[in-house]
Amino acid sequence: MIKNWTYQEEYKKLRKKIISSIDRTLLSGNIFFGDQLNKFEKKFIKKYKLRYGAAVGSGTDALIIALKSAGIKPGDEVITVSNTAIPTVAAIKNIGAIPVFVDVNEFYLMNANLIKKKITRKTKAIIPVHLYGQACDMDKIIKISNKYKIIIIEDCAQAQGAKYKNRYVGTFGHLSCFSFYPTKILGTYGDGGFIACKNKKLLSEIKRQRFYGIETTNKKNKFYKKYYSIGEGINSRLNEINATILNLKFNYTDKNILIRNRIAKFYIKELKNYELKLPLLNKHNNHVYHLFVVYHKKRDQILKYLKNKITFNINYPYPIHEMKAHKSFVCKNCHCLNNTKKYSKGIFSLPLFPEIKNSELKYIVKNLKIALKKFK
Repeated sequence: MIKNWTYQEEYKKLRKKIISSIDRTLLSGNIFFGDQLNKFEKKFIKKYKLRYGAAVGSGTDALIIALKSAGIKPGDEVITVSNTAIPTVAAIKNIGAIPVFVDVNEFYLMNANLIKKKITRKTKAIIPVHLYGQACDMDKIIKISNKYKIIIIEDCAQAQGAKYKNRYVGTFGHLSCFSFYPTKILGTYGDGGFIACKNKKLLSEIKRQRFYGIETTNKKNKFYKKYYSIGEGINSRLNEINATILNLKFNYTDKNILIRNRIAKFYIKELKNYELKLPLLNKHNNHVYHLFVVYHKKRDQILKYLKNKITFNINYPYPIHEMKAHKSFVCKNCHCLNNTKKYSKGIFSLPLFPEIKNSELKYIVKNLKIALKKFK
């Protein structure tokens, strides 16, 4: 059985380096807010041309803290998409704000042409989700943001290293959020996240928010680094062990993105003449292929036929707006999210991770072709 994703082959390859690095970190005596975290934050900011940033406990925490730091309050509306991972919307609801959904386009990304229709006097933010590895149409989103004075918070969880018009995702919004969940382009063996921002004042707020509201940056504040909350905050720390793993794996990120693109090109070449909707690449984008998502109207039959040979994931089988916890945010018999609903019934992702073997790729393509012929 070929898995859709696994970290085990990567770990075998890096095991000695990882164990040695973690041992040095533990011997240093620092578990939180030590040299490994500082080193990682600096490397991440420099690599992706970010102005300021701070690591946090998870990608979900990154979104929650970003929303709070941006001043989004209960009752405010935040425009985003329903074709996304649950955390995008869970973060909005967590702070008491209201998610407002727009449909997606042929790239499975936020359709920027539909945003204006959703704007009301309560609209305070837009969260474009750079899904599956490529960027949303940021020119149009920025234009809307500027006109209506709406904050942009980029969800870059699945698109670290991706570019829009030769500019890294995460550099367009007022804030941007990343995830280091194990499956991501750069993943640790646990949870982790990152928030980027454009000014020091916002950075100070983010750092307070991640550590119970304790002041850790302003030395002039009389409560600087004292166990005293000067504002709201949560416990969202990227520990030194996870920071150590990320520092080590960071060195392989660019190479792994190239491998992901090579695998994607192989899939596209082998499957382009079959009745299968392959990923479309926006001409302005550099795709990192976090996921290789395809569409077929007979997906369920195909997956059932191949279930004992290959593991295919469905990202995502249920649109957020159709889930019990979130359906109250759309009208009954909603017709404004038709693409989202359509794609959810036919999308699935092919196995794609840097350590997958060429023999496995050939096996996947061979068997998928058989299934595609069978279920035309």
